[in-house]
Amino acid sequence: MAETYTKDEMARRMKACVTAAKDDFAGLRTGRASPHMLDPVNVEAYGQHMPIAQVGTVSTPEPRLLTVQVWDKSMVKAVDKAIRDAGLGLNPQIDGQLLRIPIPELNQDRRKELAKMAHKYAEAARISVRNVRRDGMEILKRLEKDKKIGQDDQHKHGEELQKLTDTHIKEIDDVLAAKEKEIMQV
Repeated sequence: MAETYTKDEMARRMKACVTAAKDDFAGLRTGRASPHMLDPVNVEAYGQHMPIAQVGTVSTPEPRLLTVQVWDKSMVKAVDKAIRDAGLGLNPQIDGQLLRIPIPELNQDRRKELAKMAHKYAEAARISVRNVRRDGMEILKRLEKDKKIGQDDQHKHGEELQKLTDTHIKEIDDVLAAKEKEIMQV
């Protein structure tokens, strides 16, 4: 298999790392309700684990309330159990096929805990971006070793790969700073 280096492919892979970090951040609870808060919740349904979005509709009718409209009446208890067991500190109230989930006020310790989790997510994303850079550098070194590109080209592509890495890491840091501000806001 002939290996090739393209800046676009490296940028696409780095962008995917940033997007994954944003998704992780969306799952972190702030003082406001967000349908993404329930993204990490998996429900035991029909003999398998599936995301909550595949068994019901998650919405935010009020800033401090989430609702889950469960499509299958037999799944209501399983959804309730999955939310309670997810470690999010949420206690749903069942109303027929609708689960009402009040979002409790965050205390300062919980805010600090969530900020630490956000930092862990950001660091994981930075590591992923650096791994893409490492893969790209290895491809460039192999191409130069195999005499498919010259040393100057390898150096030039290496510099643009580093710029791409710096840009994506800065984007992760910016998203982290915004999320941290949102978490700490009382």
